[in-house]
Amino acid sequence: MKNKKKQQFGKLDRLLELPKEVCSNVPKIIITGFDEMLIENFKGILEYEEFYVRINTYIGIININGYELNLENMTDDDIKVTGKIESFDFERIIDEGE
Repeated sequence: MKNKKKQQFGKLDRLLELPKEVCSNVPKIIITGFDEMLIENFKGILEYEEFYVRINTYIGIININGYELNLENMTDDDIKVTGKIESFDFERIIDEGE
């Protein structure tokens, strides 16, 4: 039943030409140079240090490494990380239902 609803919703968002991140919980990441990262559709902050940030999303965890890292402009849906970003990586959550 869950798969059928997902298929119907997929047809509707394609028909309306809505971006995937608007219609789902898939995170959208916008990186501006080495100094700013905007993450939309996040769930929460797991760790926050001046040199390391871990952000939980609906499909996995985003790890951000750098220095002088700050969290700015947080809303329920998005968060901006600023500072000297040196690297980032993803930890994918494997959904056993798929």
